[in-house]
Order: sequence, then structure tokens, then C-alpha cells
Amino acid sequence: MQTIYEASILLVDDNPDLLVLVGDSLRTAGYTCIRTAATCAEARALFAAAAPELMILDINLPDGDGFTLLRQLHAKADVPALFLSARDADADRLLGLGLGADDYLTKPFLMQELLLRVQRILQRAYRAELCRAAPPALELGDCQVDLADAAVYRPDGVTLPLTATERALLQKLADNRGHIVTYDALCEAVWGADYYGCENALNVHIRHLREKLEENASRPQWLLTVRGIGYKLAGEAQR
Repeated sequence: MQTIYEASILLVDDNPDLLVLVGDSLRTAGYTCIRTAATCAEARALFAAAAPELMILDINLPDGDGFTLLRQLHAKADVPALFLSARDADADRLLGLGLGADDYLTKPFLMQELLLRVQRILQRAYRAELCRAAPPALELGDCQVDLADAAVYRPDGVTLPLTATERALLQKLADNRGHIVTYDALCEAVWGADYYGCENALNVHIRHLREKLEENASRPQWLLTVRGIGYKLAGEAQR
């Protein structure tokens, strides 16, 4: 696993609509390996076939409960876990965390909050592995970018997460730092060969990247526009 977006995630819930909603949201966010189960038995079978890097578990399941399931799976491998549950009692929350879960989110929840919690759990749990696999941090003046963690560390102490699209764009630009990357090459790096009509979306993502990377997004020093051709990530000597 070179980035958190390659992590294998096991999602367990007996609500088929929620499985689809959360699964689709994770994929849209950039996670590429999502497996779903509606029962404890299905979850145990998927876990036995290939242990995931993260589990997202419901508590009330038709053939058992998430607490017992977590105990059983943790006996095989210590995998990070997040509980999603309609049970918001403090006792349930404390029990889940006491069993070794990394987080507990009560239904209903904001999807963006779930995505942020998933990102932080994976970053925290696999930081050492990601650091070994990743290239050195990308330095843009006083701003540092960890592409493995998909995070921007600003000089004021603020840490900003990168979306999967932003990370893919920045990776392509970093791989060609100091050189122009065409609109077509950037679109293909993010959306694949079937990228026709993505230039407007590209411009929006570039604007969001500048807001995270630049001291003044309206007067960028690092992520530069080469009018009519594409974009360039400036090197230290090119500012």
C-alpha cells in the first residue's frame, strides 16, 4: 500500500441502501478496494479470504452483533475498525472503543465526516508503512505536502487534507516538476483515457489546490498556469 486510497476496506451493515451509499462515497473519494457484507458470516468469510486494512462495522446485525464480530476478527488480525451505529448510548460507545475500535460514529452522520475519520484512521495506522513506500515530502517554500498521507502541512500549523483527485493532480505535477503538464495529460492522469470534457472540472480542482498550497491563491507562486497549454509546478529556482 503506497497511499491510503489503496487500502482494502471491509464495510459491514445489514442495510443494503447504506452499503451502497457508503461504498459509492468511498469510491468517489478515491478508495479503490471496497468489500461489503450484510451479516457476520459474510464478514468472517471475506476477512478470512483477505484481511482488510480497515473495517467499518454496524452493531446490530441479523446473525450477531458488531462487538462480538470485532472480538472474533481481532483474534485473527489487529485491523483498525470504526463503528457505525444507531446506538448512541455512552455505554455502547465506550464498549466499542474498549474492544479496540479506533472510532465510533452515530447514525445518522455526515458523509464528509465519515470520509475524514476514515482518512485519519488510515493515516495514523499505516503512517510508518506509507513513509517507507512514499517519496520525500514535496516542499513548496514553507509549505510541505505528504502525498502518501494526502495532506498539506502549512507553515501556520494548519493541516489540510487532499482529496483523491487533488492528490492525483499534484502527483502528476510533482512527477514533472519544473515542466509544463498539458491539460490532456492531467485529465488522463485523473480520469483515465475517457476524459473528454473534463477541462472545466480540472480548473475547479486546480483552484481548490491553490487555496491549500498558496499563500495567495489569486497570485500563485507554485502552481502556475501556462495559458492555452496546461499547468506547471514551479521548482524553487523558478519562482
